[in-house]
Parts: sequence; C-alpha cells; structure tokens
Amino acid sequence: MVSLTDEIYSRNELFWGKESQDLLKSKHIAVYGLGGVGGFCVEALARAGVGELTIVDFDKVSISNINRQIIALHSTVDKNKTELFETRLKDINPQIKLNIVNDFYNENFNLPQNLDYVADAIDTMRSKIHLLEGCVNSKIPVISSMGAGNRIDPTQLYICDIKNIKSKNAPFVSNIIYQLKKRGIESGITVVASDEKPHCLEKISSEEKITTSDGGMIEFTKITPASTPFVASCAGIFMAYHIVSEIIKKG
Repeated sequence: MVSLTDEIYSRNELFWGKESQDLLKSKHIAVYGLGGVGGFCVEALARAGVGELTIVDFDKVSISNINRQIIALHSTVDKNKTELFETRLKDINPQIKLNIVNDFYNENFNLPQNLDYVADAIDTMRSKIHLLEGCVNSKIPVISSMGAGNRIDPTQLYICDIKNIKSKNAPFVSNIIYQLKKRGIESGITVVASDEKPHCLEKISSEEKITTSDGGMIEFTKITPASTPFVASCAGIFMAYHIVSEIIKKG
C-alpha cells in the first residue's frame, strides 16, 4: 500500500530514487531567516522531502514584504512568519518534524543538536557573522545568501566557496568577508552570490531596537535595500538545490 508521503514525493523519486528520498527524510536542516530568500529555501526543502526543519525568525509579515516573500499576503500582514510557515510546511508534509524559534538570532543562541546542514538567509551583519562562524567551528555544512538585495537579474546568481566570490562591490558582502577573515575564516562557507552590480535609487536606514525572548535588547542600524520579486526567490531555490544535491551526493 502506498503511503501519503510516498505519494507526495513520488515525482522526486522518479529523478533521484527511493533511497535518496529516504535519506532526505532522515536529515535535519536549519534555516535562519524566513524572508524573501529563506522562505523560498525552506519551502523547497520541505517539498524535496527533508524530514526535520528548524526555522528561525523574529519578524512579522509587513506590507512591504508582499512583493517578494512567499507567505506575504494582505491576509497575513502582522502575523509571525514562523507560525505561518509552521502551518504551510505541515500542509505540504503532515509528517514533517518542525522546530520553531520565533526569536532574533544573536550571540546567545546555540546551534541545534544533530544538524546536517544550515541555510543562512540572515540580513543583519552581526548575526550573520556569528552564525557562519559557529557553523565553521562546529563543522556544520552551511550555505549563505550573499547578494539578493539591490538586484533584478536572477541569471547572474552563482554558487561558490566564499573565497571565490568574483565581485565584492557590495559593502554588506565585503564587510562580512572582512570580519570573517579577522576570525581566521577565509574559505569553507558555500555562498549564493551575484555578478550583478547592486542598484538602489535611495539609501534608507533606520535604528532598530528588538527585544529577544530572554528579555535582552538588540540595537542596530537597519539598511533597507531595494528588493525585486525575482532574485531573492531564486537565491533561496539555489540554496535548497545545493543542500539537497550535496546530501544525495554524499549519501
């Protein structure tokens, strides 16, 4: 008798086989950041058949998210992204195991146990650097989004090791590379980057104050990038593709 999950993933199995599908079911992947990049990444991982996902985000859907984020609709404005994805992912696979962290990732976080892969879609520099450093030190494979904002052309995205990023003309990416290098990390992090020159008609910044679940206060300057419907979504798909491909290849 064919089970519900077998039927859900039958088309996947026609490509990579049942053994690989069973392997994906046994894996635990964490996705940090559920915006334009991370949202498409986590959904693709669920549709690929990954058995356990940890999803981390502190934010709620805003009107300005609707142009590019997969769970952003007028009906979901002001709702927690983690809760929306919990409902959505279980609607894709009722048997999926989900660990929900509705909080701002910061230096007080510990990486979950038994992680097979991390997808980094964080857009605040300090948190991103801390996560990437933690993955390297813990020897957890990680892929990081480095260049979805201020761009329109998804065909200029590519996957490489961080040491091989071709262009560092985006200050955000350059600063991350610089800070990681100060920590002795120059390679060993897979990234989705872009050859496209960043473009934004206006520089918008604001001071953000976020209270974490343990009562701590996080303050930082938020730079608002231009964001189109095309690049962030494709970057998330690239990340999910790479993770699944690596798991199947090594399996």
